[in-house]
Amino acid sequence: MRPTRFVALGDSLTAGVGDPVGGAWRGWAALLAPGLGDGPRGTGGFANLAESGAQTRDVRERQLPAALALRPELASVVVGVNDTLRRTFDIHAVTARLDEVYAALTRQGTVILTACLPDPGALLGLPGALARPLARRQQAVNSVVHALSDRYGAVHLHAAEGAWITDRAMWSADRLHPGERGHRHVALRFHALLAERGLATGRAPSPEPEAPAPGTWQSLWWLATAGTGWVTRRCTDLLPQLLRLAADEVRHRARGTSTRLDLRTAAAVSAALTALPAPERADAA
Repeated sequence: MRPTRFVALGDSLTAGVGDPVGGAWRGWAALLAPGLGDGPRGTGGFANLAESGAQTRDVRERQLPAALALRPELASVVVGVNDTLRRTFDIHAVTARLDEVYAALTRQGTVILTACLPDPGALLGLPGALARPLARRQQAVNSVVHALSDRYGAVHLHAAEGAWITDRAMWSADRLHPGERGHRHVALRFHALLAERGLATGRAPSPEPEAPAPGTWQSLWWLATAGTGWVTRRCTDLLPQLLRLAADEVRHRARGTSTRLDLRTAAAVSAALTALPAPERADAA
C-alpha cells in the first residue's frame, strides 16, 4: 500500500496553536500524519494549510483550491469556531460553505476528517448570559457538521463533550486552544477512528507530552500580553452584538421562554440543511 497524502484545512486548532515546537506551531494534524502509514514518514506527503483566525469563508476560498491541487487521499476540515465569534455569523452561510468544501473534496475521492468542537464561551469561563448565546451558535455549527459528515461519509470525531474539556492539563495558557497534551489527545482519537477503517496502519502518536504544561505564571503572562490583544480584537467585532444577545437571553430566562431561543436555532439549522443541493457522486477516477 502506498503512503497516504494528507492535507489539513482549518483554523488555529489545526494550525497547531498551543503546541509550540522549535519556534513554530505543530499541532494534532502533524502529530497524526506519521501514523497514517507504515513507512518511516507515514504519509506520501503532508501539507498543513490551516490558518489562525480562519473562518469557513477562508477555507472555501483559499485553502480548498490549494488542497484540491494536491489531490489528497485524506483531508481534515475542522473549522467554524471563528465564525461563531463574529457579528456576521450566519448558519446558512456556514452550512453552504462547508457543504461546498466537503463536496469538492469528496468528488475527488478524498476521505474527509471532521470534528464537532466545544463552545468557546465555556472554555473561556464567560458568565452564563454571555456564554449561552455562543454555546447556541457552536451547537448549531456542530449540528451542521454532524449532518454533513453523515452526508459525505466523513470520519467524524465527537470532541464537543467529554472529560478532556474540563481537564486543565489538556489546554494551553490561552484556555481556548489545546496544549501539547490536548493536541496529542485529538491526534490519538483521530488515529483510532482511522485505524477502524483501515486508513491508519502506522503507530499511534504518544499521549505523553514532550514539554511541561504551562504553569500559572505562563497563563497570567499570556493574558497580560497576547491575551489582551486577542480579547480586544474579538470584542471590537463581537461584543456589542454579544451584549444584545445576552440581554435577550436574560429576558427570555426571566419569562421562562428560553426554549424559544433553542427552537429558533434548531429551525435555522434545519432550514440551512434543507436548502442544500443534492450531493454529487465522487469521480470515477
